[in-house]
Amino acid sequence: MIPNTRFVPAFYVLSGIFGFAGVALSAAAAHAGGDPHLLASAAAMCLAHAPALLALAIGAEKLKTAAIAGVLIGLGTILFAGDLVMLRFAGSGLFPMAAPTGGFAMMFGWLSVAVGAFFRTGVKAG
Repeated sequence: MIPNTRFVPAFYVLSGIFGFAGVALSAAAAHAGGDPHLLASAAAMCLAHAPALLALAIGAEKLKTAAIAGVLIGLGTILFAGDLVMLRFAGSGLFPMAAPTGGFAMMFGWLSVAVGAFFRTGVKAG
């Protein structure tokens, strides 16, 4: 097994969970009453990053930075969306600065994808 692919099963799981959560949070934002902005933002992050993790899982053998990108995007989404959901339903977030920490993790995950363009695996020079 290529070391980069050991995270692939987790990326598939997170992709499915984020997709599910994104749809559920969108419905809750529309129908739960109260201010929908927190849940709508959490839903947007889940729905944006679910297909990204799916793509990283599928392309893990071709992108050397897929593992670090997926870990950063996955954990960042959990922190960001989780903090907003906790704030909405429990009245307080996960911990101080959880959402910004998650946001920075997601941004650095996306930068890892971009850096991966220069360090691809399994691609032969033609």
